[in-house]
Amino acid sequence: MVDDRDGMKRHFILEGVTTTERFRSPRHGGNRSRVPERDRHIHGTALLGQVQALRTEMTAACEAQEQAGLDGGFGLQVEFGSFPDIEMAFESLARERSGIELLNVRHEDQRTLATVFVPDGKLEHFESIIRDYLAEKLDRSGRARDHKRLINAIQQIRAATLRALWTDDPAVFPVSDQESFWWEVWLPIRGDRANTVTTFRRLAEAQNLRMATEELIFPERTVLLVYGSAGQMSRSIMALNSIAELRRAKETAEFFDALLPEEQPAWLDDLLRNTGFAGPDQPVPHVCLLDTGVNNGHPLIAPALADPDLHTVEPAWGTDDTEGHGTAMAGLALVGDLTEVLASTQHVQIGHRLESVKLLPHDSANGDDAIHHGYLTTEAVSRPEITAPERRRVFGMAVTARDNRDRGRPSAWSAAVDRLASDADGDGARPRLLVVSAGNINDPNAWIDYPDSNTTDGIHDPGQAWNALTVGAYTDLTHISEPDAGSYQPVAQAGGLSPFSTTSATWQPHWPLKPDVVFEGGNAAKDAYGAVWMPSLSLLTTNHEPTRRLFTISNATSAATALATRMAAQVMAFYPNLWPETVRALIVHSAEWTDRMKRMFLPLRVPISKSDYELLVRHCGFGVPDLNRALWSISNSLTMVVEEKLYPFGREGGNEPTLRDMNLHRLPWPLAELEALGDTEVEMRVTLSYFIEPNPSERGVRSRYRYESHGLRFDVKRPLESEGGFRSRVNAAARDEEEGSNVGGDDPGWLIGTQKRHKGSLHSDIWLGSAVDLASRGVLAVYPALGWWKTRPRLERYGRAARYALVVSIRAPEVDVDLYAAIANQLVVEVES
Repeated sequence: MVDDRDGMKRHFILEGVTTTERFRSPRHGGNRSRVPERDRHIHGTALLGQVQALRTEMTAACEAQEQAGLDGGFGLQVEFGSFPDIEMAFESLARERSGIELLNVRHEDQRTLATVFVPDGKLEHFESIIRDYLAEKLDRSGRARDHKRLINAIQQIRAATLRALWTDDPAVFPVSDQESFWWEVWLPIRGDRANTVTTFRRLAEAQNLRMATEELIFPERTVLLVYGSAGQMSRSIMALNSIAELRRAKETAEFFDALLPEEQPAWLDDLLRNTGFAGPDQPVPHVCLLDTGVNNGHPLIAPALADPDLHTVEPAWGTDDTEGHGTAMAGLALVGDLTEVLASTQHVQIGHRLESVKLLPHDSANGDDAIHHGYLTTEAVSRPEITAPERRRVFGMAVTARDNRDRGRPSAWSAAVDRLASDADGDGARPRLLVVSAGNINDPNAWIDYPDSNTTDGIHDPGQAWNALTVGAYTDLTHISEPDAGSYQPVAQAGGLSPFSTTSATWQPHWPLKPDVVFEGGNAAKDAYGAVWMPSLSLLTTNHEPTRRLFTISNATSAATALATRMAAQVMAFYPNLWPETVRALIVHSAEWTDRMKRMFLPLRVPISKSDYELLVRHCGFGVPDLNRALWSISNSLTMVVEEKLYPFGREGGNEPTLRDMNLHRLPWPLAELEALGDTEVEMRVTLSYFIEPNPSERGVRSRYRYESHGLRFDVKRPLESEGGFRSRVNAAARDEEEGSNVGGDDPGWLIGTQKRHKGSLHSDIWLGSAVDLASRGVLAVYPALGWWKTRPRLERYGRAARYALVVSIRAPEVDVDLYAAIANQLVVEVES
């Protein structure tokens, strides 16, 4: 815990600065992509013939389903394919009242491919709309009702194959019908979730497919694990007509083998004499590690981790740590890098404690058993909450999948993390802070290609989770002290991205900016023959076999994640009433890029574009967090925190839901002090943090089936802009985003800008400009953006509130002005009046 020091003051936690206003965002026609004209007779006749040919397929499918024991819900999965480079209005294919359901949407080779479930007897619907197209149908008012835009985009209609249900990376589609593995099977609800799952299990077992018992629940999908070959799945497609998507189940990363540094037990004795621990009965925050278990017999861990706080997902696994990874994380989460702590004689006061949940068995890498990671993570989170439901905690998970094939796309695992963070099962009553690792580059050959390998190696599942604090790694460790190091040199320079850290540089641009932050993760060394990692370029931590050796080393994003959980617990201890969303915001808000990061990923040319800064964030997050900045303000660098909520959407009668609330924040602002500084360059930073409720399915990123429940955006009043003009501009920005058109008029001075910062559920940006310009920017708006709460009204979530944390800071050069005192005096006057 950081002690109070002269000149350092607590942040302003503001209340009563928010005005909620009803939104006014009328819709009008947006930009629509052009669909070429077709020869109506030739094209329509060809498609009609393809639909009519499906009648034979429908009959065969219904017979197969009846023979398999299905007593209702007969139908066929049909694939619609667009012409190349043509946008197909795939949402128009669904007709929920008739049971026609959009299952998934894929984009391959410049084509859009949509798979639709068509119930028995409903092929006539598509025959009818094609006949309307051929007849150039008009309504009574003479308006076209011929579905031309949809039909002109469709090139092919055919029965779906196994490939049509595969929404995972095409590169991991099975190359052989004989290849057996665990499949993720994504099932729709079909009106009765339990009946759909029960029926599928019964039919799958009849097809000799092996089933895992665990289920992962989302608003419109249930995810199961099924073991079988591609051939078995292909032969079962007609019978198993409730499958919406198929993906390959994830495998976890191998844990590294720790090396033994030559340390002496006496060092630990000195540390223990200088360390104060929070007692088990004190109401302090806890870091809950979801990992391989923790051995709390270690003398440094024992005072902070009681036996009742050791948990496991499966009792047969035990709570002990046979791998060593979890115990290593515990030491870092408790005291940080022991290299620094052991070398110091200062007193260490620890203001948080530990919990452990064994998330995986020690033999989890053998592939024989199903590992439903999203389900296991959900179960793991529940264990300590049952034991100590009122305890404040941050969850840390440094376990990731081996691969990076998701490339930002939500998975079952990452969606489970988002669901836990938002407390979707508890209607958002108790959100959680989950800190997850970005995943590692483990191949020494890749370290030779640093930093290009960081650019090309994407963040691993579940690091793409929107609501998680995703942690990458940087390094300041460059001194190689091994006597036999020879000609080895550090791969990364001090302050640079760690060679082990994965990034989101190759993700599609609409996915979140990840990682969020970077912490120390160690370095690698290289010579003319290759690259290795060394103890002197790693972090020192606690060993899981303390009777053999007390210390071991740790590195990469696992170590960085443990350090991040420690910082989160320190913030929670200092500000005990803050929300999880706010703790996440403060950590990100405190982060800064090192000079080395900027030299690595920003161009030398001027001006530096907003795209350049986005690329920097996708490599290094928002930089390296600083505990002092997260906890303290000073006279010329102050931080204001607002925790609020709004209702993004509303519905009147039977109308479609619409955008509802916009919050205006009139912040206490050091107007006179800023004006006195004139043209002096100052900095304003804004961070907006909130949690979305996930609804995963592969049915279009920007369609009504979108992943996020809602979005929130922030904007700041500009110089010479009235409040009325500011409101109008915010309304226009929301309208433009709702209609999918570009938001115009980016405000100069922002590093990332409105076009690029509003991705995911955490938005942070920095404005640089003159103090006199900043003086008139004391009003901020938070307003809603589209999400499935609005676009899926039948799920009846449109009336829910969305809460958020808003952090705003002002930083001026070290001049003779006290911005903090100016705001403090305003608040005192307001209270007295």
